[in-house]
Amino acid sequence: MAHPAGGPAAMAQPRVLLTKEPAPQTVPASDQPMKAYEVALNTGTDSSSCLATAGFCTAKYLPTEWHLNNSELYRKAFAGCEQAEHGRAEAKELAEYAAAAAQRAQRDSTASVGQRLQDIHFWKAELQRKIEDLDAETRLLAAQKLRLERALDATEVPYAIAIDNLQCRERRQAPDLVCDEVERELLKEAELIRNIQELLKRTLVQASNQMRLNRDHKEFCEMDWSDKVEAYNIDDKCGKYSNQSTNVQFHPSSVKFEESASTPETWAKFSHDNIYRAEQEKLASINLRAVIDNILHDTSEDMRKQCAAVNEAFAKRCEELDDTKHKLEYHLKKILKEIGYQEANIAALQQAIKDKEAPMKVAQTRLYDRSFRPNVDLCRDEAQFRLISEVEELPESINSLKKKLLESEQTLRNLEDTRMNLEKEIAVKTNSIFIDRQKCMAHRTRYPAVVKLAGYQ
Repeated sequence: MAHPAGGPAAMAQPRVLLTKEPAPQTVPASDQPMKAYEVALNTGTDSSSCLATAGFCTAKYLPTEWHLNNSELYRKAFAGCEQAEHGRAEAKELAEYAAAAAQRAQRDSTASVGQRLQDIHFWKAELQRKIEDLDAETRLLAAQKLRLERALDATEVPYAIAIDNLQCRERRQAPDLVCDEVERELLKEAELIRNIQELLKRTLVQASNQMRLNRDHKEFCEMDWSDKVEAYNIDDKCGKYSNQSTNVQFHPSSVKFEESASTPETWAKFSHDNIYRAEQEKLASINLRAVIDNILHDTSEDMRKQCAAVNEAFAKRCEELDDTKHKLEYHLKKILKEIGYQEANIAALQQAIKDKEAPMKVAQTRLYDRSFRPNVDLCRDEAQFRLISEVEELPESINSLKKKLLESEQTLRNLEDTRMNLEKEIAVKTNSIFIDRQKCMAHRTRYPAVVKLAGYQ
């Protein structure tokens, strides 16, 4: 179909419409005159003259051009549809990939938050367990400290009894005013009680310091545990967020790492160090409780043993005095009996000397084993000085016993020489018996029991 000269086709094809040159003339022109013809005029209703259609014949496309133009339009339309369909497929594929990537990233993030919750819960549980352990340990140590205080208070009565016995025995008359076994045992008892009091006071200071350390590390663990609880609640809330949550919004500025943020390694190390230090303090507290228990047990036993030794020495001394008095009254018969007691006393002294071997071995073994303490723990602590002092004191005690043994043997020999002079000693012996038995031994019945000395009452 032809378009007007000013139509779209004319604008799209601004070239000469004719595509072929006119055919050359086959008959050359001649000078002969043209034959004149009469043109028959169409006078009908459909008639037209040649002049009326002359302009339309040169403005038309050829049919081939028309078909080519249509084919080009078809091709462009098909290519456009194909390109659009390919773009839609790519857009759909990209949208599906982006949705899957977002879903996968959100799933991985949720799994990471879940794993983080497990890590926080683990450390939180460990911290809570350590807090409970330290709290329980502190209560146990407080109970041991109370035992120490009670035991320290309980030593006042034995010390007062020992001093009173020594003062009473100063009123003995000569020649009974002697430094006998009873007095040595009383002096040993007073010295033992003073040493025990000093030891209990030092141990009380250690217990107080350890309780303070327990509370400090418990506070550190509680602060760490509180942070873990808050972090757990935050991550738990984050783990529950979903695409359907209504309380989520954009936070562009949150996509950054804080300068003070820790790494997973330092984060775990911080809690691990807190737990490790708390465990160390717990173990130190447990060891201190064991030491306190051993101290209270040993000191109470030592005091009761020394009390028994003093009582035994008193008994022996009273027996000696009784025997002496009987010897003075019954002469040779009782002197012989006293000789028998002296022999028993000599055997007891020999046994006492032999019994000092075991303490000497223990003290020297302790010094030997403590020499293997590593590095800075090879310390000249109070225990070291006390052990050295013990090793030095034991030979003195043995020498004293040996000296007493020699004195007893000499007394045994002297009894044979002094049988006739014993009558004048009856009054002196009566006074000594009264002091030792009625004053001293009666007073010693107030000596506390082992349960009280151990701090249980």
